[in-house]
Amino acid sequence: MICGYRYRIYPNNEQTILLEKHIGSCRFVYNKLLHIKIILYEKFKMSISEFELNNHLTVLKGIYPWLKEVNSQSLQQASKNLNSAYNKFFNEGAGFPKKKSKKNPLQSFQIPQHYRIEDNKIWLSKIGWVKIKLHRAMMQGNMKTATISRTQTGKYYISIIVENDIELPEKQEFSHLTMIGVDVGIKTFAACSNGELIEHPKFLKNSLKRLKCLQRRVTKKVLNSNNWKKAVQQVSKVHEKITNQRNDFQHKVSKKLISENQAIAVETLNIKGMMSNHKLAQVISDSAWYSFVLKLQYKAEWFGKTVLKINQWEPSSKICNVCGYLNSELTLIDRVWQCPSCNVLHDRDINAAINIKKIALSPLEWRVGLVDSLTEVKGMKQEASSSKT
Repeated sequence: MICGYRYRIYPNNEQTILLEKHIGSCRFVYNKLLHIKIILYEKFKMSISEFELNNHLTVLKGIYPWLKEVNSQSLQQASKNLNSAYNKFFNEGAGFPKKKSKKNPLQSFQIPQHYRIEDNKIWLSKIGWVKIKLHRAMMQGNMKTATISRTQTGKYYISIIVENDIELPEKQEFSHLTMIGVDVGIKTFAACSNGELIEHPKFLKNSLKRLKCLQRRVTKKVLNSNNWKKAVQQVSKVHEKITNQRNDFQHKVSKKLISENQAIAVETLNIKGMMSNHKLAQVISDSAWYSFVLKLQYKAEWFGKTVLKINQWEPSSKICNVCGYLNSELTLIDRVWQCPSCNVLHDRDINAAINIKKIALSPLEWRVGLVDSLTEVKGMKQEASSSKT
Protein backbone atom coordinates (compact mmCIF):
# COMPACT_ATOMS: atom_id res chain seq x y z
CA MET A 1 0.00 0.00 0.00
CA ILE A 2 1.20 3.50 -0.83
CA CYS A 3 -0.02 6.41 1.30
CA GLY A 4 0.70 10.13 1.21
CA TYR A 5 1.01 12.47 4.18
CA ARG A 6 1.11 16.26 4.12
CA TYR A 7 2.47 18.25 7.05
CA ARG A 8 3.20 21.89 7.58
CA ILE A 9 6.80 22.87 8.31
CA TYR A 10 8.05 26.01 10.05
CA PRO A 11 11.51 27.04 8.77
CA ASN A 12 13.41 29.91 10.38
CA ASN A 13 14.70 32.87 8.36
CA GLU A 14 17.93 31.16 7.26
CA GLN A 15 16.12 27.95 6.34
CA THR A 16 13.51 29.94 4.40
CA ILE A 17 16.30 31.42 2.25
CA LEU A 18 17.71 27.93 1.62
CA LEU A 19 14.28 26.58 0.70
CA GLU A 20 13.79 29.41 -1.76
CA LYS A 21 17.20 28.64 -3.27
CA HIS A 22 16.15 25.02 -3.78
CA ILE A 23 12.85 26.07 -5.38
CA GLY A 24 14.51 28.58 -7.71
CA SER A 25 17.41 26.28 -8.63
CA CYS A 26 15.17 23.32 -9.47
CA ARG A 27 12.96 25.57 -11.59
CA PHE A 28 16.07 27.02 -13.32
CA VAL A 29 17.49 23.55 -14.06
CA TYR A 30 14.16 22.28 -15.39
CA ASN A 31 13.83 25.23 -17.78
CA LYS A 32 17.47 25.00 -18.93
CA LEU A 33 17.26 21.27 -19.65
CA LEU A 34 13.94 21.77 -21.44
CA HIS A 35 15.57 24.42 -23.62
CA ILE A 36 18.47 22.06 -24.38
CA LYS A 37 16.13 19.24 -25.42
CA ILE A 38 14.11 21.56 -27.67
CA ILE A 39 17.21 23.02 -29.37
CA LEU A 40 18.82 19.62 -29.95
CA TYR A 41 15.67 18.26 -31.54
CA GLU A 42 14.96 21.33 -33.70
CA LYS A 43 18.50 21.62 -35.05
CA PHE A 44 19.81 18.03 -35.05
CA LYS A 45 16.66 15.88 -34.60
CA MET A 46 18.26 14.37 -31.48
CA SER A 47 16.38 13.06 -28.47
CA ILE A 48 18.53 12.72 -25.33
CA SER A 49 17.84 10.38 -22.43
CA GLU A 50 17.62 11.10 -18.70
CA PHE A 51 21.22 9.91 -18.25
CA GLU A 52 22.43 12.42 -20.86
CA LEU A 53 20.35 15.14 -19.19
CA ASN A 54 22.23 14.49 -15.93
CA ASN A 55 25.50 14.97 -17.83
CA HIS A 56 24.26 18.38 -18.96
CA LEU A 57 23.37 19.03 -15.32
CA THR A 58 27.04 18.58 -14.40
CA VAL A 59 27.97 21.12 -17.05
CA LEU A 60 25.41 23.59 -15.69
CA LYS A 61 26.97 23.30 -12.23
CA GLY A 62 30.30 24.33 -13.72
CA ILE A 63 28.75 27.34 -15.43
CA TYR A 64 26.58 28.36 -12.48
CA PRO A 65 28.51 27.61 -9.23
CA TRP A 66 25.56 28.59 -7.04
CA LEU A 67 23.81 25.37 -8.10
CA LYS A 68 26.28 23.51 -5.84
CA GLU A 69 24.63 25.10 -2.79
CA VAL A 70 21.51 23.03 -3.49
CA ASN A 71 20.89 19.34 -2.80
CA SER A 72 22.13 17.53 -5.93
CA GLN A 73 19.39 14.90 -5.70
CA SER A 74 16.72 17.60 -5.91
CA LEU A 75 18.29 18.86 -9.15
CA GLN A 76 18.43 15.31 -10.53
CA GLN A 77 14.77 14.90 -9.63
CA ALA A 78 13.97 18.00 -11.71
CA SER A 79 15.72 16.29 -14.65
CA LYS A 80 13.72 13.13 -13.97
CA ASN A 81 10.46 15.09 -13.91
CA LEU A 82 11.28 16.63 -17.28
CA ASN A 83 11.94 13.22 -18.80
CA SER A 84 8.68 11.93 -17.31
CA ALA A 85 6.79 14.89 -18.82
CA TYR A 86 8.22 14.06 -22.26
CA ASN A 87 7.22 10.40 -21.93
CA LYS A 88 3.66 11.40 -21.04
CA PHE A 89 3.56 13.72 -24.04
CA PHE A 90 4.62 11.00 -26.50
CA ASN A 91 2.99 7.94 -24.90
CA GLU A 92 -0.13 9.21 -23.13
CA GLY A 93 -1.09 12.22 -25.22
CA ALA A 94 -0.45 14.79 -22.48
CA GLY A 95 0.47 18.39 -23.27
CA PHE A 96 3.99 19.37 -24.33
CA PRO A 97 6.19 20.29 -21.32
CA LYS A 98 6.15 24.00 -20.53
CA LYS A 99 8.66 26.18 -18.76
CA LYS A 100 8.08 26.66 -15.05
CA SER A 101 7.29 30.23 -14.01
CA LYS A 102 8.20 31.86 -10.71
CA LYS A 103 4.81 33.62 -10.90
CA ASN A 104 3.07 30.30 -10.33
CA PRO A 105 1.22 30.53 -6.96
CA LEU A 106 2.42 27.06 -5.94
CA GLN A 107 6.20 26.42 -6.00
CA SER A 108 7.85 23.13 -5.04
CA PHE A 109 10.89 20.87 -5.24
CA GLN A 110 11.45 17.21 -4.40
CA ILE A 111 13.85 15.26 -2.18
CA PRO A 112 14.06 11.57 -3.24
CA GLN A 113 15.83 10.30 -0.09
CA HIS A 114 18.15 11.03 2.87
CA TYR A 115 15.65 12.79 5.12
CA ARG A 116 14.34 11.68 8.50
CA ILE A 117 11.85 12.72 11.17
CA GLU A 118 12.68 12.86 14.89
CA ASP A 119 10.79 14.59 17.74
CA ASN A 120 8.66 16.97 15.65
CA LYS A 121 11.65 17.91 13.50
CA ILE A 122 12.66 16.79 10.03
CA TRP A 123 16.21 16.64 8.70
CA LEU A 124 16.66 17.96 5.16
CA SER A 125 20.00 17.82 3.38
CA LYS A 126 21.67 21.25 2.90
CA ILE A 127 18.93 22.79 5.07
CA GLY A 128 19.17 21.11 8.49
CA TRP A 129 16.57 20.36 11.16
CA VAL A 130 13.23 22.04 10.39
CA LYS A 131 10.27 22.17 12.76
CA ILE A 132 7.31 20.10 11.53
CA LYS A 133 3.72 19.80 12.78
CA LEU A 134 2.82 16.08 12.89
CA HIS A 135 -0.93 16.50 13.22
CA ARG A 136 -1.53 12.83 12.34
CA ALA A 137 0.49 9.66 12.84
CA MET A 138 2.42 8.32 9.88
CA MET A 139 2.06 4.69 8.86
CA GLN A 140 5.17 2.56 9.29
CA GLY A 141 7.01 1.88 6.05
CA ASN A 142 9.65 3.10 3.64
CA MET A 143 9.58 6.85 3.16
CA LYS A 144 9.94 7.59 -0.55
CA THR A 145 10.05 10.92 -2.37
CA ALA A 146 9.22 14.02 -0.32
CA THR A 147 7.86 17.17 -1.95
CA ILE A 148 8.33 20.55 -0.28
CA SER A 149 5.90 23.20 -1.50
CA ARG A 150 5.24 26.85 -0.80
CA THR A 151 1.74 28.32 -1.12
CA GLN A 152 0.98 31.82 -2.34
CA THR A 153 0.38 32.88 1.26
CA GLY A 154 3.96 31.97 2.19
CA LYS A 155 3.27 28.70 4.04
CA TYR A 156 5.55 25.69 3.59
CA TYR A 157 4.37 22.10 3.49
CA ILE A 158 6.05 18.74 3.00
CA SER A 159 4.28 15.80 1.35
CA ILE A 160 5.77 12.39 2.09
CA ILE A 161 5.02 9.14 0.24
CA VAL A 162 5.15 6.03 2.45
CA GLU A 163 5.23 2.52 0.98
CA ASN A 164 4.71 -0.64 3.04
CA ASP A 165 3.92 -4.32 2.55
CA ILE A 166 0.29 -4.02 3.65
CA GLU A 167 -2.05 -5.07 0.84
CA LEU A 168 -5.29 -3.30 0.08
CA PRO A 169 -8.37 -5.17 1.39
CA GLU A 170 -10.41 -7.25 -1.02
CA LYS A 171 -13.51 -5.70 -2.49
CA GLN A 172 -16.60 -6.46 -0.40
CA GLU A 173 -19.66 -7.93 -2.04
CA PHE A 174 -22.59 -5.58 -2.50
CA SER A 175 -26.22 -5.79 -3.46
CA HIS A 176 -29.16 -3.47 -4.08
CA LEU A 177 -29.66 -3.04 -0.33
CA THR A 178 -26.02 -2.30 0.52
CA MET A 179 -25.25 0.24 -2.20
CA ILE A 180 -26.28 3.84 -2.79
CA GLY A 181 -26.61 6.12 -5.79
CA VAL A 182 -25.27 9.67 -5.54
CA ASP A 183 -26.20 12.50 -7.88
CA VAL A 184 -24.08 15.63 -7.50
CA GLY A 185 -25.88 18.83 -8.30
CA ILE A 186 -25.97 22.61 -8.20
CA LYS A 187 -28.81 23.45 -5.85
CA THR A 188 -27.81 20.70 -3.43
CA PHE A 189 -24.27 19.35 -3.25
CA ALA A 190 -25.44 15.74 -3.58
CA ALA A 191 -28.65 13.75 -3.51
CA CYS A 192 -28.68 10.12 -2.37
CA SER A 193 -30.95 7.33 -3.53
CA ASN A 194 -32.13 6.81 0.05
CA GLY A 195 -33.75 10.27 -0.02
CA GLU A 196 -30.99 12.13 1.82
CA LEU A 197 -30.06 15.58 0.51
CA ILE A 198 -26.61 16.99 1.31
CA GLU A 199 -26.85 20.77 1.31
CA HIS A 200 -24.37 22.82 -0.67
CA PRO A 201 -22.12 24.82 1.72
CA LYS A 202 -21.38 27.48 -0.96
CA PHE A 203 -18.05 28.51 0.51
CA LEU A 204 -17.12 30.67 -2.48
CA LYS A 205 -20.48 32.45 -2.61
CA ASN A 206 -20.32 33.23 1.10
CA SER A 207 -16.89 34.84 0.66
CA LEU A 208 -17.60 36.78 -2.53
CA LYS A 209 -18.36 40.05 -0.76
CA ARG A 210 -15.03 39.96 1.07
CA LEU A 211 -13.18 38.89 -2.10
CA LYS A 212 -14.63 41.77 -4.12
CA CYS A 213 -13.60 44.26 -1.45
CA LEU A 214 -10.02 42.92 -1.33
CA GLN A 215 -9.80 42.72 -5.12
CA ARG A 216 -10.78 46.40 -5.43
CA ARG A 217 -7.94 47.26 -3.07
CA VAL A 218 -5.53 45.37 -5.31
CA THR A 219 -6.60 47.32 -8.40
CA LYS A 220 -6.03 50.64 -6.62
CA LYS A 221 -2.39 49.82 -5.73
CA VAL A 222 0.65 50.46 -7.90
CA LEU A 223 1.52 47.26 -9.76
CA ASN A 224 4.34 45.22 -8.09
CA SER A 225 4.68 47.71 -5.21
CA ASN A 226 4.93 46.49 -1.60
CA ASN A 227 1.35 47.54 -0.86
CA TRP A 228 0.18 45.74 -4.01
CA LYS A 229 1.93 42.53 -2.86
CA LYS A 230 0.31 42.81 0.58
CA ALA A 231 -3.12 43.27 -0.98
CA VAL A 232 -2.59 40.28 -3.28
CA GLN A 233 -1.62 38.15 -0.29
CA GLN A 234 -4.84 39.11 1.49
CA VAL A 235 -6.82 37.87 -1.53
CA SER A 236 -4.75 34.66 -1.55
CA LYS A 237 -5.53 34.03 2.12
CA VAL A 238 -9.27 34.13 1.44
CA HIS A 239 -8.92 31.74 -1.51
CA GLU A 240 -6.79 29.41 0.61
CA LYS A 241 -9.42 29.42 3.35
CA ILE A 242 -12.15 28.56 0.82
CA THR A 243 -10.03 25.67 -0.50
CA ASN A 244 -9.44 24.33 3.01
CA GLN A 245 -13.14 24.58 3.87
CA ARG A 246 -14.11 22.77 0.67
CA ASN A 247 -11.59 19.97 1.21
CA ASP A 248 -12.64 19.50 4.82
CA PHE A 249 -16.31 19.29 3.83
CA GLN A 250 -15.65 16.80 1.01
CA HIS A 251 -13.46 14.60 3.21
CA LYS A 252 -16.23 14.36 5.82
CA VAL A 253 -18.98 13.61 3.29
CA SER A 254 -16.91 11.05 1.36
CA LYS A 255 -15.84 9.28 4.57
CA LYS A 256 -19.47 9.10 5.72
CA LEU A 257 -20.70 7.64 2.40
CA ILE A 258 -17.89 5.09 2.25
CA SER A 259 -18.41 4.00 5.87
CA GLU A 260 -22.16 3.48 5.54
CA ASN A 261 -22.31 1.66 2.17
CA GLN A 262 -20.61 -1.23 0.41
CA ALA A 263 -20.78 0.42 -3.01
CA ILE A 264 -21.45 3.90 -4.37
CA ALA A 265 -22.74 4.68 -7.85
CA VAL A 266 -21.93 8.05 -9.40
CA GLU A 267 -22.38 9.65 -12.81
CA THR A 268 -19.50 10.61 -15.10
CA LEU A 269 -19.80 14.32 -15.87
CA ASN A 270 -18.39 16.50 -18.64
CA ILE A 271 -17.31 19.23 -16.22
CA LYS A 272 -15.28 21.13 -18.81
CA GLY A 273 -18.27 21.34 -21.12
CA MET A 274 -20.60 22.38 -18.30
CA MET A 275 -18.19 25.15 -17.27
CA SER A 276 -18.71 26.79 -20.67
CA ASN A 277 -22.11 27.95 -19.39
CA HIS A 278 -21.14 31.26 -17.76
CA LYS A 279 -24.32 31.27 -15.66
CA LEU A 280 -23.35 28.02 -13.91
CA ALA A 281 -19.54 28.12 -14.08
CA GLN A 282 -19.03 29.72 -10.66
CA VAL A 283 -21.35 27.28 -8.86
CA ILE A 284 -19.80 24.28 -10.64
CA SER A 285 -16.26 25.36 -9.76
CA ASP A 286 -17.33 25.90 -6.14
CA SER A 287 -18.77 22.36 -6.04
CA ALA A 288 -15.49 20.71 -7.16
CA TRP A 289 -17.22 17.48 -8.21
CA TYR A 290 -14.08 15.95 -9.71
CA SER A 291 -12.08 16.18 -6.48
CA PHE A 292 -15.07 14.77 -4.54
CA VAL A 293 -15.22 11.69 -6.77
CA LEU A 294 -11.45 11.23 -6.42
CA LYS A 295 -11.81 11.23 -2.63
CA LEU A 296 -14.55 8.61 -2.92
CA GLN A 297 -12.37 6.42 -5.12
CA TYR A 298 -9.23 6.27 -2.98
CA LYS A 299 -11.20 5.94 0.25
CA ALA A 300 -13.11 3.05 -1.33
CA GLU A 301 -9.79 1.31 -2.10
CA TRP A 302 -8.63 1.75 1.49
CA PHE A 303 -11.76 0.16 2.97
CA GLY A 304 -12.49 -2.46 0.32
CA LYS A 305 -15.55 -0.70 -1.05
CA THR A 306 -16.57 -0.16 -4.70
CA VAL A 307 -17.25 2.99 -6.72
CA LEU A 308 -19.32 2.45 -9.88
CA LYS A 309 -19.53 5.00 -12.68
CA ILE A 310 -22.25 5.29 -15.30
CA ASN A 311 -22.15 6.99 -18.68
CA GLN A 312 -22.73 10.74 -18.70
CA TRP A 313 -25.29 10.43 -21.51
CA GLU A 314 -27.70 8.29 -19.51
CA PRO A 315 -30.96 10.30 -18.98
CA SER A 316 -31.00 9.67 -15.22
CA SER A 317 -32.96 12.86 -14.43
CA LYS A 318 -35.59 12.40 -17.13
CA ILE A 319 -36.61 8.80 -16.39
CA CYS A 320 -39.29 7.93 -13.84
CA ASN A 321 -37.70 5.46 -11.42
CA VAL A 322 -41.09 3.79 -10.83
CA CYS A 323 -42.50 3.06 -14.30
CA GLY A 324 -39.62 4.02 -16.58
CA TYR A 325 -41.44 6.86 -18.39
CA LEU A 326 -39.08 9.20 -20.31
CA ASN A 327 -39.83 12.89 -19.76
CA SER A 328 -37.97 14.33 -22.74
CA GLU A 329 -39.32 17.84 -22.10
CA LEU A 330 -37.69 18.18 -18.67
CA THR A 331 -35.45 21.26 -18.37
CA LEU A 332 -32.86 22.38 -15.85
CA ILE A 333 -35.34 24.77 -14.24
CA ASP A 334 -37.71 21.93 -13.33
CA ARG A 335 -36.68 20.74 -9.87
CA VAL A 336 -39.88 18.76 -9.22
CA TRP A 337 -41.94 16.94 -11.85
CA GLN A 338 -44.88 14.53 -11.95
CA CYS A 339 -44.81 11.44 -14.08
CA PRO A 340 -47.70 11.51 -16.62
CA SER A 341 -47.77 7.72 -16.72
CA CYS A 342 -47.95 6.73 -13.01
CA ASN A 343 -48.63 10.19 -11.45
CA VAL A 344 -45.71 9.89 -9.01
CA LEU A 345 -44.25 13.24 -7.92
CA HIS A 346 -40.45 13.23 -8.26
CA ASP A 347 -37.73 15.36 -6.77
CA ARG A 348 -35.39 15.78 -9.73
CA ASP A 349 -32.13 15.05 -7.85
CA ILE A 350 -33.37 12.13 -5.75
CA ASN A 351 -34.99 10.57 -8.81
CA ALA A 352 -31.67 10.88 -10.67
CA ALA A 353 -29.80 9.27 -7.74
CA ILE A 354 -32.20 6.29 -7.73
CA ASN A 355 -31.78 5.87 -11.49
CA ILE A 356 -27.99 6.08 -11.22
CA LYS A 357 -28.12 3.25 -8.71
CA LYS A 358 -30.34 1.16 -11.01
CA ILE A 359 -28.17 1.76 -14.07
CA ALA A 360 -24.96 0.87 -12.22
CA LEU A 361 -26.45 -2.28 -10.69
CA SER A 362 -28.16 -3.73 -13.78
CA PRO A 363 -27.21 -1.84 -16.95
CA LEU A 364 -28.66 -4.48 -19.30
CA GLU A 365 -32.10 -4.52 -17.64
CA TRP A 366 -32.06 -0.72 -17.58
CA ARG A 367 -31.30 -0.54 -21.30
CA VAL A 368 -34.20 -2.89 -22.11
CA GLY A 369 -36.54 -0.83 -19.94
CA LEU A 370 -35.39 2.41 -21.58
CA VAL A 371 -36.10 1.03 -25.06
CA ASP A 372 -39.61 0.03 -23.95
CA SER A 373 -40.13 3.50 -22.47
CA LEU A 374 -39.01 5.22 -25.68
CA THR A 375 -41.38 3.02 -27.69
CA GLU A 376 -44.23 3.97 -25.34
CA VAL A 377 -43.45 7.69 -25.64
CA LYS A 378 -43.38 7.47 -29.45
CA GLY A 379 -46.74 5.70 -29.39
CA MET A 380 -48.27 8.39 -27.14
CA LYS A 381 -46.98 11.14 -29.47
CA GLN A 382 -48.41 9.37 -32.51
CA GLU A 383 -51.80 9.02 -30.83
CA ALA A 384 -51.76 12.71 -29.89
CA SER A 385 -50.90 13.79 -33.44
CA SER A 386 -53.57 11.52 -34.97
CA SER A 387 -56.24 12.88 -32.60
CA LYS A 388 -55.40 16.45 -33.67
CA THR A 389 -55.78 15.58 -37.33
